[in-house]
Amino acid sequence: MNEKLKDQDVLLVTEKDGVTPKAVSGLNEDGTPKTVEPKKENEPDFLKIDRHGDALENFMSNFLRQCKEPTHFHFFRVPLEGIENIANVLGAMLKDPENPSNKEFMDEIRVLPEAFSKKPYQAIDESRIDWSRFEKLGITKDMIDPKSLDSMLNWQKTPALLPIKAEIGDTTIRTDARLSLRENEDGKLNLVVHAVRKEPQLDGFVYGARLTEEDKQNLRQTGHAGRLVEIEPVKDQKMMAFLSVDKLTNELVAVRADKIKIPDEIKGVTLDEQQKKDLSEGKAVYLEGMTSKSGKDFNATVQINADRRSLEFKFDNTNKLDKSQSQSRQQDQSGGTQFRIPAKLLGAELSEQQQKELKENKTVYVTGMTDKAGEKFNAYIKVNTEKEKFDFFKWNPDKAKKQGAEVTPDNASKTQVAVNSEGKTNEATKNTQEPLKQGQAHPTEKQQEQQEKKEIKKSKGMKM
Repeated sequence: MNEKLKDQDVLLVTEKDGVTPKAVSGLNEDGTPKTVEPKKENEPDFLKIDRHGDALENFMSNFLRQCKEPTHFHFFRVPLEGIENIANVLGAMLKDPENPSNKEFMDEIRVLPEAFSKKPYQAIDESRIDWSRFEKLGITKDMIDPKSLDSMLNWQKTPALLPIKAEIGDTTIRTDARLSLRENEDGKLNLVVHAVRKEPQLDGFVYGARLTEEDKQNLRQTGHAGRLVEIEPVKDQKMMAFLSVDKLTNELVAVRADKIKIPDEIKGVTLDEQQKKDLSEGKAVYLEGMTSKSGKDFNATVQINADRRSLEFKFDNTNKLDKSQSQSRQQDQSGGTQFRIPAKLLGAELSEQQQKELKENKTVYVTGMTDKAGEKFNAYIKVNTEKEKFDFFKWNPDKAKKQGAEVTPDNASKTQVAVNSEGKTNEATKNTQEPLKQGQAHPTEKQQEQQEKKEIKKSKGMKM
């Protein structure tokens, strides 16, 4: 054994009621411990805990944040030297954990994950849920699938949208929403309804803070503020936080910066100090040469997602969108192309009313579509009759000029953005004073007339 390793410890873990301890080597993508056999030949893979370092704190913080069932695992901190013998002894003790001498020894080396959390973690006991209170919102236990219930019992939002129906007097309100459970001051569990909204609420105070125009633009275009935002959710309790948009509901979500630990490695790529600094400040970092579960190499932009409290990988969606839209074209008898409105778009069902409005060249809002990376997203959809494709927008293109940030890679508003936002011109727009509308690449008849008048004035006043 290397002399330098004598002062290092290793973390052993067993599953609940398990009797075969394994050595921890890291975390799996679902937050569960990644393990190897506690043998000498596996020593390079062990998660080594330096007595003066913070590896254990970082591991436990990430474990509590990512693992859905933290109480399912038991951890023990043991010396790296002689780990095989210690693991065998611990395994024998686990077969008789109530033996006083065994219990005393295991308690001495036991590591409690909740000790690394400011608030001790404890999953919700399902028996505490009063389902009769939730029935007023049309929520019954039968509506909650096991995966969604598991998320709720671990203080998380349901992974998918659920239909909500609330009756207030003679009025019935229907919406789709994600659900979560929160504890009030009396210790009772309240059902929190995260209803779908058509756009994030970026104006006014957000968690006690006002967003800059750059923050708003980043949130509309990428879903993240792109920096740490100082928020004040409770008076006189300011904190730095990551800020993101829930892709399913458009709700703004903040998470304290100190709750997110930046890893040293992502999918096999070791981060340098600048990359770790950028991620910790909420910025996006492009990484090449990462390795997927299947062993394939891939590249992606990585950024902290406050809603998930973890890293988010962003890929190029161009191919998937183009493929989906090409399936919506069909040849007519004259050999031309006629755009067909599908019943399903990127995995989301289009209602008859939505299909009808799209055929009438109206804008519709579609929820629950799936992008190339398998992520759910919502967007405004409109048929681009000229290019025979769908245009995807984050904001309603039929409303205010500022609400036009697209979510598709193909930028139908390139000229409009260049003229209105960047002050650029081309031959078609050089004398246009009136701002171009969303998606407009050429002046209107009125703008063209204005342009021609300016050209005439200019020519009359030219010196010979």
